[in-house]
Amino acid sequence: MATTPIGIIMNGVTGRMGLNQHLIRSILAIRDAGGLRLSNGSLLMPDPILVGRNAAKLAEISARYNIPRFTTDLNAALANPADTIYFDAQLTGLRAPSVEAAIAAGKHIYCEKPIATDSATAVRLAKLADAKGVKHGVVQDKLFLPGLRKLKRLVDSGFFGRILSVRGEFGYWVFEGDWQPAQRPSWNYRKEDDGGIIVDMFCHWRYVLDQTFGNVEAVSCLGRTDIPQRWDESSQPYACTADDTAYGTFQLAGNIVAQINSSWNFRVYRDELFSMQVDGTLGSAVAGLRECRTQHRVNTPRPVWNPDVPNPIPFREGWQDVPDNTLFDNGFKVQWEMFLRHVVEDGPWSHGLLEGAKGVQLAELALQSWEERRWIDVPNLKLDGAA
Repeated sequence: MATTPIGIIMNGVTGRMGLNQHLIRSILAIRDAGGLRLSNGSLLMPDPILVGRNAAKLAEISARYNIPRFTTDLNAALANPADTIYFDAQLTGLRAPSVEAAIAAGKHIYCEKPIATDSATAVRLAKLADAKGVKHGVVQDKLFLPGLRKLKRLVDSGFFGRILSVRGEFGYWVFEGDWQPAQRPSWNYRKEDDGGIIVDMFCHWRYVLDQTFGNVEAVSCLGRTDIPQRWDESSQPYACTADDTAYGTFQLAGNIVAQINSSWNFRVYRDELFSMQVDGTLGSAVAGLRECRTQHRVNTPRPVWNPDVPNPIPFREGWQDVPDNTLFDNGFKVQWEMFLRHVVEDGPWSHGLLEGAKGVQLAELALQSWEERRWIDVPNLKLDGAA
């Protein structure tokens, strides 16, 4: 069986997400499986070159995972015509200039989110990629979580009837770093380093809401910085200048109301770190990262409010599991495979850079809503920047 290599420039793989999800669990997983099988039966073999600023870290990753090629010179990597895809998982503030250089070099673009620090730059990148004729995409991993895939299956089947509301809870307690090491890097909590949970998470909520229920038409957001001081990777205290908690309300197409709370200061009392409940006229569902449970109208109990007696209804027992009915692979890997097929054989793809720009736009408008303490309409984002 014919095997064709495809060179992938991977910038930012010394970071947690770039290393674990994109390199190890996606590209190397495809490589170790013998390649990605294409529609004509041939195999596509990823051939990554690692790019970053720290040569020692790159050398260590290269040796550990048997990746022969690495460099600290992005321009040299972009000059190699055999490397046709550029992937970016750098810090957000470093991303736009590198992506723009890769577009100019004629590389197909795939990058983490947010794709830029502001929506004007994000739209400009999408416009440049289109003008250059390269294929492009943004990581939208949560769409490929088993729980949300099951939820989308319910939406598409008409299970809910008319959807009324969506309620999401996301987050966990991130240790401050004084007596236990923090689970997240310190830049997440510094506005000057493009940190903040609104910038980090609202780009996710945009594509989850848009592509599962209906386009986001308006946003109201309250942000907070609840922990004013944390300790960094060197155990030094620093001031937190970015938001660590956000309470977002969204009006969606179809008169659906969505509410999502996001925080790095929530202690978890739910089945998973993320939970989303959808209520409709015919049924309801609760989805997490992997599981999804439903309650149809015919199975809905008849509760009566009476705080003077113990609750007589075991509410959780009235919900049913949505079966897997398929094997769910790592969501990052699934989307990588889709993008590779899109590049090589023009496979279906709906996650271009403009979709990434919509996420940046929503974060901007949420920050504006918080500052002005009001609802903000979400204009239709176009490549010419016009609403």
